[in-house]
Amino acid sequence: MPRGRLVTIEGGEGVGKTTQVELLVAALGRARIPARPTREPGGSPGGEAIRRLFLEGDGERWDALSEALLLFAARRDHVTRLIAPSLAQGIWVVSDRFADSTLAYQGYGGGVALEDLAKLHRLALGRFVPDLTVILDLPAEIGLARAAARASVDNRFERLDRAFHERLRQGFRQIAAENRARCVVIDGSSDPQIVHRAVLGAVEGRLRVAL
Repeated sequence: MPRGRLVTIEGGEGVGKTTQVELLVAALGRARIPARPTREPGGSPGGEAIRRLFLEGDGERWDALSEALLLFAARRDHVTRLIAPSLAQGIWVVSDRFADSTLAYQGYGGGVALEDLAKLHRLALGRFVPDLTVILDLPAEIGLARAAARASVDNRFERLDRAFHERLRQGFRQIAAENRARCVVIDGSSDPQIVHRAVLGAVEGRLRVAL
């Protein structure tokens, strides 16, 4: 049985990640490629428990290093219990956020040294990385306006200042520039179906499947 693929959808607040995860999983299903959606933090019992600790409460509830430690604990559980077994069974996994969000939010946004985050990644996951990462790019003010307009659970990151979200956007762009073989940047400002077609093009071109 061929190994499944891990596709991660990344970006700042309000860029439309969840919508694109749902659309991609549906497209894979129509192509008879077994696929399942997931999210970070979350995706496994331990990950979901940490998600509640991580997202709720005051914006300064945790410092950036504490956030990173929580995220790597959640991610190890997520990969061990859901992602790796799915890939071994030939199932594709499409994740709303993964390790690049930690680099962007806690590294570029929060100031944790990138080399320290790389060490934590190696400790928790070894050399495990996604097969493809799609980064949805959007000006910070537009993403925050979208996030504020939607009905969602409380997310303390949406309440952080504009400067943080500008650093976040630039962080994702830098990640993409340094990982061109894995990352594709897509303009997230268009209609969701237009963005979806661009995502499909990236998946088809990079992972050599017909959708």
